[in-house]
Amino acid sequence: MTKAKRSITPVRGPAAVLGTRALNRATLARQLLLRRSPLSAEAAVGHLVGLQAQNVKPPYYALAARLDGFTPEALSRPMADRAVARLVTLRSTIHTHTAQDCLTLRPLAQPARDRELGSFRKGLTGVDLDRLTVLARDLVESAPRTMKQLREALLEEWPDADPQALSVAARCRLPLVQITPRGLWGRSGQVTLTTAERWLGRPAEPSPGPDAVVLRYLAAFGPASVKDMQIWAGLTRLREAFDRLEPRLVTFRDEHGVELFDLPDAPRPDPDTPAPPRFLPEFDNLLLSHADRTRVVPHELRGRTRQGNTPYRALLVDGFLAGVWRLDEHALVVEPFGPLTGARRDEITAEGERMLRVMHPDTPYDIRFGAVRR
Repeated sequence: MTKAKRSITPVRGPAAVLGTRALNRATLARQLLLRRSPLSAEAAVGHLVGLQAQNVKPPYYALAARLDGFTPEALSRPMADRAVARLVTLRSTIHTHTAQDCLTLRPLAQPARDRELGSFRKGLTGVDLDRLTVLARDLVESAPRTMKQLREALLEEWPDADPQALSVAARCRLPLVQITPRGLWGRSGQVTLTTAERWLGRPAEPSPGPDAVVLRYLAAFGPASVKDMQIWAGLTRLREAFDRLEPRLVTFRDEHGVELFDLPDAPRPDPDTPAPPRFLPEFDNLLLSHADRTRVVPHELRGRTRQGNTPYRALLVDGFLAGVWRLDEHALVVEPFGPLTGARRDEITAEGERMLRVMHPDTPYDIRFGAVRR
C-alpha cells in the first residue's frame, strides 16, 4: 500500500531544516522525475528552463525519463518547426531552449559570455570586437555557416588574430543557433550556425531580468541557495535579486545551515515518497545545477559520472545516483555502484524496458547488469 504523502511546509520562527532526502524529493518533483508529466515536449523544455545539449541525443533521453507518452518525434518536430532551438546559454554550454527563451535568456547570460571572451583577449589583439560582431552577423545571416567557414572569413579581416579566439568571439558576442537538421532525432548534420533572430524570424527581446529567472529556477530546481542558482546559470551577483524577491519566497536551511529559498506553493513531498528508477542522459541538468549536489549525488560518489572528460549516463535509484548505463550493440548495460536487491533489479529492468520501447522501438536490446563499479 502506498504510504500517504504529506507536504513539507515552513514553520514560523527559525527557518525549518530540510534534510537531504527532503531536498531530493522536492527537486525530483520539480524535475518531473517522481512521476512522469503529461506536458508536451516544448512545455517541458520551458518548465525546465532548457536542457543541456552538448550532444544531440541527451535532451531526448532527458524528456523520455520525465514525460508520459513521449516519443523522440515529440521533440524533433518542434525543433524542425523552430519552436525550440539549440544555442550557447547557461554555463557557456549548448542548451535546447524554447524559441522564447532563446531570445530572452541569452541576453541575461551575456555578462558571462563577456567574461569568457576576456580569457581570449591576447589572441584578439588589434581586433575591433564591435566590427567583428557586425561582420559575423552579416556573414551568418546572409547564409548559415559552419564555424570553420565563419572563422576563415574573419581571418581574412584579421589575419594575425588567433583563429580559435575569433571563433570564441563570434560565439560570445552573438546568439548563434545550430540550425537543423542538426539536433533532429535520427538525422545527421554538421554544426551550421545563424543568429537566433534570423532562425526564429523575430528580434531578440529584452531580458526578463534576473528576478523572473530566479522564480523559474526555483520552480524547476528549488529549494535552492543563491550559490546554487549562480552555479546553474554561470552568473554572479544574484544575491540582490533574491533579496528583492524574499518577501514573496519562503526560506529553509539545509543540514549545514545554508539558507535555501523556495516558492511558497512549490511541491515539497514527504521524504519517504517513492522515487522510481530513472535512466538519465549525460549532461542532465539535474546533476549540474546546485553547488551542493548531495541532494542527488551521494558524497562518496562525487565524480563517478565521468571518466576524464567523458561523461557517463546516470542511473537514479530511490532518487539518488546509483550507477551508470550504456547502450552496446545489442544490450542496455547497467553498472551499479553498489549491490542491488532482486526487487531493485526488477524495478530497474522494468524502467529500462520502458525506456527502450520509447527510444528504440525497432531495435531489440537485452538488459544486462554489469559488475559493481568500485
